[in-house]
Amino acid sequence: MKLLSAFAIGLLFGCGILISGMGDPAKVLNFFDVAGTWDPSLAFVMGGALLVTAIGYRLVFRMNAPLLAQGFTLPTTTDLDAKLIGGSAVFGIGWGLSGFCPGGLVPVLGLGMEPVLTAGAIVAGILTARWMIALGHRQQPAKA
Repeated sequence: MKLLSAFAIGLLFGCGILISGMGDPAKVLNFFDVAGTWDPSLAFVMGGALLVTAIGYRLVFRMNAPLLAQGFTLPTTTDLDAKLIGGSAVFGIGWGLSGFCPGGLVPVLGLGMEPVLTAGAIVAGILTARWMIALGHRQQPAKA
């Protein structure tokens, strides 16, 4: 049931990405080009996503547990540290250069379109980050 639900939710998300235009790198890059060929339409897509998320969170957290899990898994840290800020900056730079964020990239790959290099770079970035985190854990002294 979980696998079928995940598939249906992913399919809905992917269709939304494609219908909204977020799978088109030219549209995304024009959104970032405020001084040139600015296209503000994606602001409505993101605003709509924030509105749906805000309503969804209010409804979901009234429940005792999620429908398909034992409990909610929420982040416990709220610190703005160098990893969070640096990772966000790198993510934004990659999105701005390629026109693809991972959410928009996956449905486009499913259609057999061309952003394979971008997908490879995202995978390489994820693997590099995991390697750096593992390296950092190995170099920290043991706590007494």
